[in-house]
Amino acid sequence: MILPFTLQQLRILKAVASEKSFTKASETLFLSQPSLSKQIQILENRLGILLLNRENNTISLTESGKVFLQYSERILALCEESCRALNDVKNGDRGNLTVGASQTIGTYLMPRVLALFAQHYPQINIKVQVDSTRIIAKNVVNREIDIALVGGDVPEELKKNLQIENFVEDELILIIPKSHPFALKKQKKINKDDLYHLNFITLNSTSTIRKFIDNILIQNDIETKQFNIVMQLNSIEGIKTAVSLGLGAAFVSSSAIEKEIELKRVEILTIENIKITRTLSIITSKEIDRSKAVEFFHNELWILKNLEN
Repeated sequence: MILPFTLQQLRILKAVASEKSFTKASETLFLSQPSLSKQIQILENRLGILLLNRENNTISLTESGKVFLQYSERILALCEESCRALNDVKNGDRGNLTVGASQTIGTYLMPRVLALFAQHYPQINIKVQVDSTRIIAKNVVNREIDIALVGGDVPEELKKNLQIENFVEDELILIIPKSHPFALKKQKKINKDDLYHLNFITLNSTSTIRKFIDNILIQNDIETKQFNIVMQLNSIEGIKTAVSLGLGAAFVSSSAIEKEIELKRVEILTIENIKITRTLSIITSKEIDRSKAVEFFHNELWILKNLEN
C-alpha cells in the first residue's frame, strides 16, 4: 500500500496548525511559502479531503484536519522515538544481547559474568543459551547468538566463519572423597599407576570433556580403558555429589568445585608430572560488525578475568 502522504507533509501540517499562518510555518521549517502551500495542496488532493479552512486571511483546521492532525502528531512522535531508540542502540544505551556458553561454563562461570554485566549495563536485555560447543558455535555462525564462551574444540568446518579468541586456561582436576586413604596423606600427590586403583565417576563416553580428559591421559601413556569406572552420570553436579558421598573419584573443572573446596567436602589430588588444562575461548561471528552490547560484554569478560587473577 502506497501512503497518500509523506512525513514532510505531516510536519508541514503540524507547523501550519500550530502557527495558524503559512508565513510563520514556512519560517519555522525553513521552507518557502509557495513550496509549503503546494505541499498542503498535494496532501489534500491525495487524501481527497479539505484539511484547512482559509477564510478572511485566517487559517484553521477543518474537522477532518483536526482528526488527521492527531494521527500526524502520533506518527511524527513515533518517528522521533524510533530515531532515539536506534541512537541508543548505537551508543549502547539500550539493546538486546544473546550470549552462548558450553555446558560447564554456562553452569559455573557464566552466572558471575552475567551478574557483573547486569550491574554495569542494566539497560541491555540478555538471553543465554547453554549447549554443547558444537551447537553454540553453529548458532554463532547462524547469528542466533551474538557472543559465546566455550570450552570444547570448535568444529573445523565452522572456524572459517568465526573469530576465536583464547580467554583463560581451565584446569581439570582430580577430586576424591574426604574419607579416601589418599585424602589422609599430607602429600596429596599420586603417580600414574595410582590412577588404576581409584574408582572413577565420569560423564558418559560421548561427553566432550570426557573425551578431552581421556586424550590427555592417553598422551601421557595412561591406559584409560583400564580405569575402574563405577558410575557414569550426565551432570557435573551429580558427579560432585557422588564424590562427596564417598562413591569414587572424578575429574572436574576447577571452576565447578569452588564451593566444595571452600566447604571442605572433597580433596584435590595432583598427578605427578601431569596437568590437564583446556583453553576457554570467546567466539563471535566474522560476518557481522560487533554491536556496542557485544563490545560491552566482551570487555566485562576481560574485567572478570583480571579481577580473578
